[in-house]
Amino acid sequence: MGAKVIVVGSANMDMVAFAPKLPAPGETVLGTRFEMACGGKGANQAVACARLGAETWFIGRVGTDTFGDMLLQSFREAGVHTDFVRRDSETPSGVALIFVDETGQNEIVVAPGANGRVSREDIDMASAVWDGAKALLVQFEIPLSTVGYAIGEASRHGAIVVVNPAPAPREPLPEEWFGLVDVWTPNEREIEGLTGIAVTDLESAERAAKALLDKGAKSVVLTLGANGSLLATRDFTRHFPAFQVQAVDATAAGDAFAAALTVKLAEGAPLEEAVIFANAAGALACTKVGAQPSMPTRDEVENFLRSQPLP
Repeated sequence: MGAKVIVVGSANMDMVAFAPKLPAPGETVLGTRFEMACGGKGANQAVACARLGAETWFIGRVGTDTFGDMLLQSFREAGVHTDFVRRDSETPSGVALIFVDETGQNEIVVAPGANGRVSREDIDMASAVWDGAKALLVQFEIPLSTVGYAIGEASRHGAIVVVNPAPAPREPLPEEWFGLVDVWTPNEREIEGLTGIAVTDLESAERAAKALLDKGAKSVVLTLGANGSLLATRDFTRHFPAFQVQAVDATAAGDAFAAALTVKLAEGAPLEEAVIFANAAGALACTKVGAQPSMPTRDEVENFLRSQPLP
């Protein structure tokens, strides 16, 4: 069993419609096919961590409905520990409505359901899980107060804290978070929400990352889609080009990236090595359809890296 990683976050049933193009406001577009798959940023990242070899524990909520049964089954099939996933009888499981165009770009609307009720109590009920934990990975599809509480608990127990600030917060984050979080993994839109700086090229990406460091962040790994990723710390900045693949669906590529980065850091790898591993995992996730079905295994990532010239 690999390094112990805790993921606190959301679990959704993804309903995915494929179409030649994404609809404009008020427009109806005829799709080409429809699929359902287990998703949610937290659940995707937990499944990815497990497939990448980590001993993975998930803390969150699902409903007592059929979708909840399917989400728990997906966790178990991936090897994720579900001891601390609560079944909420008062609220349905979360769902995500996803539209994907022929280039692999997507638009997503999430109805949180039970995810909106993940609480400090859920974290406290899982207190035993922190023993031996190397890293915590969290996102923003559950209440931010619960995210902050989990960050505090992880920091108190000496675990590495990785925050994937997705979706972008609509309000300023508590200042004390920045000193407790080890790595932030935003994309271009999310870092704009955190800093107010629009990312349009590498130069603006560096400015945005520096602005996040100025807020107190220890390190930032900014994902840039087809342009790879940018690692920024207080000592240096480095751009990592993307690996070239035939993309069919970008859904959850960021989740694969955040999970792979966390797993490598939990194993004690340096940041730069972890970013290369994460770039590979994110690229591979784009080559398959769906969220959790596209999360790569450890062997797939390592074999892919052996076939590639390293950046």
